[in-house]
Amino acid sequence: MKRVYAEEKWCIGCHLCEYNCAFANSGESDMAKALKNKPVFPRITVEEDNKITYALSCRHCDDPICVKSCISGALSVQNGVIRIDKDKCIGCLTCILVCPYGAVSQGKNGVVQKCELCLENSCGEPACVKGCPNRALVYEERGDDK
Repeated sequence: MKRVYAEEKWCIGCHLCEYNCAFANSGESDMAKALKNKPVFPRITVEEDNKITYALSCRHCDDPICVKSCISGALSVQNGVIRIDKDKCIGCLTCILVCPYGAVSQGKNGVVQKCELCLENSCGEPACVKGCPNRALVYEERGDDK
C-alpha cells in the first residue's frame, strides 16, 4: 500500500505541507480564504529534534491501536487506510493518547483528525506531498509494507 514517507534530510521546516494539508481538507476553493486569519488544522505536522526537521503523519499501521481503542467505532481500516467517521467520533481523545507516533490530533469542534491520504480531496497524491517544494515527502509503496 502507498504511504507518505518523510525524507528528513530534505526537509527545510517550511511548514508548507501543513498549509497544503489544511487547505485540501478545508472544503474551500481558495487557499487565502480558507486559511488567512483562521485556525489551521493540518493532519500532518512538522517537528524539530536537534536541528533536524521532519514531517509527521499517520503511518496507517498494519495493527492500529488507535482503531482498537476507539470506543465509538469512529476509526476503521478501509483498504489499508485508517479512516475517521466524524459523525461517530464523540471526542473522547483516546486515540490521541494511544497513538505511539502522535499522528492523531484534535480538530474543529472536538472531533479527532488524522491523515487519510487525501483520498476524498486530491488528485493522485496527498496534498502535503504535492505541495512540498523540496520533495521531503514522498507517496510510494516500499518493500517493507505488508
